[in-house]
Amino acid sequence: MSVLTLLFLALGLAMDATAVSIASALAAPRVRARDALLLAFLFGLFQALMPVIGWALGSQFADTISAWDHWLAFVLLGGIGAKMIHEAITHHHPGVPDAPKPNEPRPERNPFQLGTLALMALATSIDALAAGVTLPVLEVRLVTAAAVIGGVTFVLCLLGVSVGRRFGEPLEGKLDIIGGLVLIFIGTKTLIEHLSAA
Repeated sequence: MSVLTLLFLALGLAMDATAVSIASALAAPRVRARDALLLAFLFGLFQALMPVIGWALGSQFADTISAWDHWLAFVLLGGIGAKMIHEAITHHHPGVPDAPKPNEPRPERNPFQLGTLALMALATSIDALAAGVTLPVLEVRLVTAAAVIGGVTFVLCLLGVSVGRRFGEPLEGKLDIIGGLVLIFIGTKTLIEHLSAA
C-alpha cells in the first residue's frame, strides 16, 4: 500500500469520529481545551488500537482467505463506507446527543465526560476494527498503519471540535458521506488492481 493510499484510508476512517466530534461540540453547553484534547486522545487511541486487533484476526486467517482476499477488502471497506453514508443520511451517530435546533435552547448536558467519550470512541472505532482485517491484504506495516490512523484521527477530532463550535451543523453529515466514499473507492481500487494482476 502506498503512503497516499494509507493516508486516504486513515482519512476515511476518521470521518466518522470527526463528525461525532462536531456533534459533541454542538451538544455541549461549553467546551474547554482539555475537553477537546481528551476527546481527540481517546478517539485517536481507539482508532489506532482497533486496526491492530483487526490485523491480528486478518493475519491469523491470511492463508485461508488468500484466494479471495481482494474481495474481502472490497466487501469490508465498501460495507463500512456504505454504512457511514447511510448513517449520515439518517443522521445517526451512536452515543452522541442530538445537537440543538437553531431556535431551541442548548441542553445542559456534557458529552465530554470520560465515560461518554470512551463509549463514543468505541462506537466510532468499530469500523477501524473491520478495516484492520484488510491490512494484511493491503500489505501495510502494522505500526505505521496504526500510527497514521490514530494520528490523523487525533488531529481531525481537534479540528472537528473547533469547527463544531462555529459552524459544524451544516457540515456534520457531509463528512461521513465523504469518508464513506473514500473507503468505497479504496476497496474498489484494491479489487480492480488484484483482478487486473490475475
